[in-house]
Amino acid sequence: MDRRVAIAALTPALLAATLAGCGYGLVGRTSSLPPDIEEIYIEPLGNRTLREQIDQEFTRAITDEFIRRQRYRVVNSMEEADAVLVGEVTSFAVRPVGFDPTEGRGSEYEIQVMASMEFRRTDGDEVLWKQPYYQFRENYTFDDSAAFTNREDQAVIEVADEFAQTLVIDILEGF
Repeated sequence: MDRRVAIAALTPALLAATLAGCGYGLVGRTSSLPPDIEEIYIEPLGNRTLREQIDQEFTRAITDEFIRRQRYRVVNSMEEADAVLVGEVTSFAVRPVGFDPTEGRGSEYEIQVMASMEFRRTDGDEVLWKQPYYQFRENYTFDDSAAFTNREDQAVIEVADEFAQTLVIDILEGF
C-alpha cells in the first residue's frame, strides 16, 4: 500500500481518538451535570403570554427531548427526582418576514420565544443551570399544503420541538 494512502486512511481515526481524549464530544451528547443526577422532574411551564396552550406544548416537547436522550429518567413527581426543571414562557411573537408574491399571504415567519428557566436539585437550593432570559428565535417557511390550516398552531408545535432540543443541550452542556 502506498504510504500516502495509508496515512490518509488512518487520519480520520487518529483525529477521532485525539478529540475524544481531549474531552470533545458531539453537541448534545455530553453532559456537565453531576453524575448523581439520574431522575428529572419537569414541572409544567407557566404561561405569561396571550397564546393559549403554549405552556403545554413546550412542556411536552421538553419532556420528549429528555426521554429521547435516554440518559436521564423523567419522573412524575418532584419527590422521585434528583433535579427539577421549572420555568415559564414569558413572551411569544410571530411575524411574517416573507410573503407569497401572488396572494400576499405570509409564507415565511419569524418566531421569537422568551422564557425564564431554572434547573436545580430537589434536595436543596443548588441551582445547576439558570437562564432568566432564555431566548429562542427561528424562521419557518410554510408550503401550500398549510394554506388551509392555522399556521400559528403549526408554528408553535415546530418551535416547541426546536426550543426543547436547544434548551436540553444548553442544560446538559452548561451553556
